[in-house]
Amino acid sequence: MLSQTERELISGLIKREVVPAMGCTEPVAVSLAVAKATELLGCTPECIEARLSGNIIKNAMGVGIPGTGMIGLPIAIALGSLIGKSEYGLEVLRDVSPEAVERGRAYISEGRIGISLAPDAPSNLHIDVTATAGDDSARAVISCEHTHFVRLERNGEIILLEEASDSNDDTNDDIVLNMAKVYEYALESPLDELTYILQARDMNLAAANTALDGEYGHSLGATIRKYGMKYYGDTPVEHMISYTSAACDARMGGAPIAVMSNSGSGNQGITATMPVVSFAKDVNATEEQTTRALTLSHLTSIYIKQSLGRLSALCGCVVASTGASAALVYLMGGGFAETCAAVKNMVANLTGMICDGAKPSCALKISSGVSTAMMSAMLAMNGKCVTAAEGIISDDVDKTIHNLTSIGRDAMNETDRLVLHIMTTK
Repeated sequence: MLSQTERELISGLIKREVVPAMGCTEPVAVSLAVAKATELLGCTPECIEARLSGNIIKNAMGVGIPGTGMIGLPIAIALGSLIGKSEYGLEVLRDVSPEAVERGRAYISEGRIGISLAPDAPSNLHIDVTATAGDDSARAVISCEHTHFVRLERNGEIILLEEASDSNDDTNDDIVLNMAKVYEYALESPLDELTYILQARDMNLAAANTALDGEYGHSLGATIRKYGMKYYGDTPVEHMISYTSAACDARMGGAPIAVMSNSGSGNQGITATMPVVSFAKDVNATEEQTTRALTLSHLTSIYIKQSLGRLSALCGCVVASTGASAALVYLMGGGFAETCAAVKNMVANLTGMICDGAKPSCALKISSGVSTAMMSAMLAMNGKCVTAAEGIISDDVDKTIHNLTSIGRDAMNETDRLVLHIMTTK
């Protein structure tokens, strides 16, 4: 049984990892570093140099920047300097306007921005920004987490200095989770400790409705909504896929809205949220059931990310849709055994889906995760579970999860390098 201390630690962990973010978190984190460097400099920089880890470059190349109609790092860097406020965190570009975008375009055209790969970065998530004006310079370094500054300096004077290391050891977190703790916290904690998670429902549903009413990305959500009755039928599966992909359409297409993220990823936050919200509505779940299901989904995702790391070659929808599948089992009336079965079924299916950057087509991958989440949950409810005789599945659900994360964290490193090479040389 979880102690009060453990419950408080888990509650704090959720509130740190499930936070609002405006735009894709990788270019936004670069904007955040630029905003901080600009604030330290005390004026608009004449030049900005950004040295970035490969995963940051990969996830920022093709994604829309909110409110700009543009994609990629140059406009994110320019706006971070011109209108960014570091106090906003991952909503650093909250004050974007058409006038600011035009100023940003001019800033880019003047050749003020330099972007390069930092091959010796100590973390897969590493952003090193130097801003200069005349004889003055300021430097801001974010590492390991999207809002974690490890170095701040002005004119060579150190203001903040911490060690940056990319360890994926679970002991870096306040509490080491396992599936049993995740399940107990979500289902047995006092309800008033969990209601924070309903903000994810409200924010991500608003993002989905924005895309369904407009045109963002590839409009996958709207397309499924348009043709769903003919090819899917008016079913919970159609509703889940259309709502989830629509929220991703909005986010990847640059809609000027915030979503609730999970473990530093807006798409993970969307995938851990929208299938659960949609299915809960279809089965007439109570507010308490919805709250506990969302908590189970998000906390399962956080648990998996503890050993996977912030950024990797493994698509984040694998992680978040596994959390969603666990939550679907709960809403179907299943117990802990069925939840573990659903997780194993997910790992047996989606392991190996690559991340080739944040971009509008992420909606397609998310939709694959959502449909697999439903299939895995149904199998589990029918008493079916992929066995330890098959592939990377172990009898123990936690071992199975660590099999997944070790592949994504370690075995796919060369895949990650090749993906980045293809993206930057095609």
